[in-house]
Amino acid sequence: MSNNRVSRRQFLSYTLTGVGGFMAAGMLMPMLRFAIDPLLQKHDGGNFIKTEHKIADITDKPIKVDLKFEQVDAWYKSEVTNVAWVYKDGDQIIALSPVCKHLGCMVGWEQDSGHPNQFFCPCHAGRYEKNGKNVPGTPPTGPLDEYEVKEEDGYLSLGPTKANTLV
Repeated sequence: MSNNRVSRRQFLSYTLTGVGGFMAAGMLMPMLRFAIDPLLQKHDGGNFIKTEHKIADITDKPIKVDLKFEQVDAWYKSEVTNVAWVYKDGDQIIALSPVCKHLGCMVGWEQDSGHPNQFFCPCHAGRYEKNGKNVPGTPPTGPLDEYEVKEEDGYLSLGPTKANTLV
């Protein structure tokens, strides 16, 4: 039997320290987890999405290409469809975002009969040249964004959008 007896004061001090530490850990762990969670997320091998269009079939005339991918928003999974305008300029594949820089409407190729060979935004009559440059004197404030492009097994793959490098 030990002669080191724990006094009531020591017992209360140890107990309160233990309970306080447990409660502090319970409050700090969710905050720490929230702060480092983006670093712990598993990323699949790239953000490129393979389309059903063959590189060989793409011409110098812009075509509308659908990008379908599964999006996870918290616990809700949904299939999202984005669109790109794709054409060939020499040997280079160009993919432009269809989202107008004025108010976010969708632009279309040659939708305005008065201005052929241009993208047209029907919301406020905005116009873009074929390379995505906004036509001066029309509402768009900047050029159309550009998708990153990659070839996979002869098929077109599109990545995230970036600022237009063509203009």
